[in-house]
Amino acid sequence: MDLAKTRRRGAELDEALLDAAWAELEQVGYQSFGYDGVAARAGTSKPVLYRRWPAKVDLVLAALQHGGLFTRRELADTGALRDDILATLRDFNAARSGFIAAISVYMAGIYADSGLSPAELRTRLLVGSSDIGRRLLERAAERGEIPVRDWPSGLANLPADLVRHDLVMTLKPIPEARILEIVDDLWLPLVR
Repeated sequence: MDLAKTRRRGAELDEALLDAAWAELEQVGYQSFGYDGVAARAGTSKPVLYRRWPAKVDLVLAALQHGGLFTRRELADTGALRDDILATLRDFNAARSGFIAAISVYMAGIYADSGLSPAELRTRLLVGSSDIGRRLLERAAERGEIPVRDWPSGLANLPADLVRHDLVMTLKPIPEARILEIVDDLWLPLVR
């Protein structure tokens, strides 16, 4: 067999490595996750992995991103702020509630190994994503629904932060009534 013809390089190799890392993480969990298992799954050597991801946490975070858990979701554009934020939160609730328990377990191990706080992990995992709440508010202001202003981050992020909090605290999807409460009773009165 001619190895030169079967050797993977570049994006093809990275894809294979991250597929293997994601499969390993799903099967063995964070604590048992290691370069040996990923290398065996990918049919490569540990140095190939270490060159790309020098620390276990780097490889785990790359695998989580690769697994699609933190893929940017399309923002609803219904023409009304209330409907936009409701659609966004419902989509987030449906798409993310299933893996919150796993992420919560991983976070404890990642913190123990690396010292990265949940906020630091979120920043690393969501690199390049934009402030969704701010984008929705700016669109609503352009439509004349609300005043134009420089929205404080805490206010702009409040709905998503509350949904994320509830998901982490309950480890299950949030009831529709809670989503409506977050939007109608808490956020919109502050925005208006």
